[in-house]
Amino acid sequence: MSGKKDYYEILGVPRNATKEQIREAYRRLAMLYHPDRNKSPDAEEKFKEISEAYAVLSDDEKRRQYDMLGQAGFQQQYTPEDIFRGTDFESIFRDLGFGFDFDNIFDFFFGGGGFRRENVGRDLYYELQITLEEAARGAEKEIEVYRSEVCDTCHGSGASPGTAPKTCNVCKGTGQVQRVQSSGFTRFVQITTCHACKGRGTVIETPCKECRGSGIVRRKRKIIVKVPQGIDEGYRLRLDGQGDIPPNGGRPGDLYIGIRIAPHKHFRREGDDIFYRLEISFPEAALGTEVTIPTLEGSTVLKIPPGTQPGETIRLHGKGMPRLDRGGRGDLIVEVNVSVPKKLTQRQRELIQELAKEFNVNHGKRERFFRF
Repeated sequence: MSGKKDYYEILGVPRNATKEQIREAYRRLAMLYHPDRNKSPDAEEKFKEISEAYAVLSDDEKRRQYDMLGQAGFQQQYTPEDIFRGTDFESIFRDLGFGFDFDNIFDFFFGGGGFRRENVGRDLYYELQITLEEAARGAEKEIEVYRSEVCDTCHGSGASPGTAPKTCNVCKGTGQVQRVQSSGFTRFVQITTCHACKGRGTVIETPCKECRGSGIVRRKRKIIVKVPQGIDEGYRLRLDGQGDIPPNGGRPGDLYIGIRIAPHKHFRREGDDIFYRLEISFPEAALGTEVTIPTLEGSTVLKIPPGTQPGETIRLHGKGMPRLDRGGRGDLIVEVNVSVPKKLTQRQRELIQELAKEFNVNHGKRERFFRF
């Protein structure tokens, strides 16, 4: 909805703003751009834009992901439904005195199409650790999660087999109780869960023994997670419909897979590039050599040119990580370190002393002159 604009800039708050500062900024902008107060042609789009920013920055987990991944990365991980789900707009609009049909708030944000406010189950989160090699080539990982599912005994009705739920007399089967209040030209509509049936719309007189009348049970399930090539630390995968079933029927929530990459014994990763630290001796650095080094796809022979200096890097193009959803690969960057032995044999010492004479080095003493 908001393209590439920064959410902090949209609300006019610093990146270290508190939740209260974010809420107050949204309240102030909502007063300016709410369609009930502002009839300018661009007010509605501006109101949707600030509402999206508030939905992200007011949620601790969404904000953390946004700060870590940036705008483009965040929108790859979250759908518009995910962004707005769970955000408390109702209390803000009520405090500001807007006559707004809260039950259709998502219809407003999404133009009346697609997403509808519905009974959705709880989302689940699973942290999955993979190796750097698995992140490079992609993988299929089997995980086990506990989630709420429909009871097989009563098939979700909550009633003991041979019996059936009865329609609630209070809400007449809707599961909700509506209260309407008017103040001047403003009409407030408050919809709450029916206290008699707890939102089910039915009353169970003989509960199912397996699920104790809830219609759902807790089970452990094995799920296959497909990890794409090039995925990085901190990314989240969303498995649609693999979360909990809601208590009163509806669509199951989603399962989010948080990716963690185990430390590697050879490489460190920076974006799509990987780094390898190579130790060579002084003779190898001075004369040049060929060494076998590891890569993500096995090993390769690396030529060290004569006169290589400590701290120099050698870049192997296309030997790094695959670029996620972009094609191509990063590079393998070899950081060369020339090691100095801490102990020498008598023969080694004599040879180095001979070499020092060739370089006109006075062993044990070197005068330095400074001009002030």
